Amino acid sequence: MAPAFAHTPLPAAPYGEPLPAPETVRAVSASAALRIGCDREGLARARSFTRDTLGAWSLGHRCDDATLVMAELAVNAVTHAAPRCPGVPDVRLGFRLEPAHLLLTVSDPDDHPPVHAPGAGSGLEEHGRGLHIVDALSEAWGWTPTDPAGKTVWARLSTHPPT
Repeated sequence: MAPAFAHTPLPAAPYGEPLPAPETVRAVSASAALRIGCDREGLARARSFTRDTLGAWSLGHRCDDATLVMAELAVNAVTHAAPRCPGVPDVRLGFRLEPAHLLLTVSDPDDHPPVHAPGAGSGLEEHGRGLHIVDALSEAWGWTPTDPAGKTVWARLSTHPPT
């Protein structure tokens, strides 16, 4: 079980900083980024961008877990953070490939930390399971405040094939 809110230094650009176009992902890249709108289309783009990026990096064996983790983080940002920050039409997704790990990040303009309530999200509840899923599928996850405002929620997954 990954520790909730483990703090690992994470370089985080300010929320408004421009990102490269999503179409620039290459197999030799060490990172990729995408802005998504706070709507169903944006969430669908998050899932397909995750699958495309991992495919380009020959990480198909991590695709299902990474897509689910990224989708949960993106849904949390769109559902909880975006409504608190009217006028901000999107959130940022990031991928960083490290020698033994894949780092997934979702940045939003809201300063409130993610809420991971022990015992919540169990049973047949319709909502509240997202961070429990992230916790179960990742080696570690946490969040880092961004300057001047907002936060980046991150999850780290192994790049090694399952044994």
